[in-house]
Amino acid sequence: MHVSRRASLAVLGLSVIAAACHVSVNAGPDPSPNWAELRVTTPDSFLVRFETTRGAFDVMARSNWAPVGADRFYSLLRLHYYDDVSFFRVVKGFVAQFGISNDSVTNVGWDVRRIADDSVRHSNTRGTIAFARDGPETRTVQLYINLRDNARLDKYGGIGFAPIAEVVSGMDVVDSLYSGYGEARPDTGKARPGREGPPQDSIQRWGNAYLHRGWPKLDYVRTARVIREWHSPAKKLPE
Repeated sequence: MHVSRRASLAVLGLSVIAAACHVSVNAGPDPSPNWAELRVTTPDSFLVRFETTRGAFDVMARSNWAPVGADRFYSLLRLHYYDDVSFFRVVKGFVAQFGISNDSVTNVGWDVRRIADDSVRHSNTRGTIAFARDGPETRTVQLYINLRDNARLDKYGGIGFAPIAEVVSGMDVVDSLYSGYGEARPDTGKARPGREGPPQDSIQRWGNAYLHRGWPKLDYVRTARVIREWHSPAKKLPE
């Protein structure tokens, strides 16, 4: 499956919607993470509570499914990265996608922090979660939740999308996320608010204020927190 240029699973049918980071508009203090502080051992598995505008759902992340992706997910959660991000692309019977920050400086900073690909060790079954990407080694921060079994994503583009986690409770909340706007089209500056989904590069530039004006029914993550961890006694901090 093709995805947008800024690590987004942006599919219009099976066509590409390109997205791009632009000059900062919401710029505040530099939000770059302290990478030394993030150098911790990622648990073998960890439970995450997502509080959203529709209610709560819980996600179990499993490092043995996709160790590189699980490590990035854990780091982002420690930074509270997913707080106040929108479910900007919800396609009924397909996926719910999220992960664009409300801050344009943050979006630019993470866009260059790409991670290596994991092999697909678990299928994209209903409720599983994977990083969106655009080609090899382009995963950054955006995630999608499978709203149905999407086995075609396991090998799409010859690489496939590797699930890192699965919804273990509250899938009814995920199913209820607002999906009325549908897909976006390539951002030409002629977006039709309320008649199609929001273009991703515009979200990256202008944040949630842009979404509130044109797409007021979208749902949001309020908070995402690790609430339980499981560690192997033999697991060591990587050098």
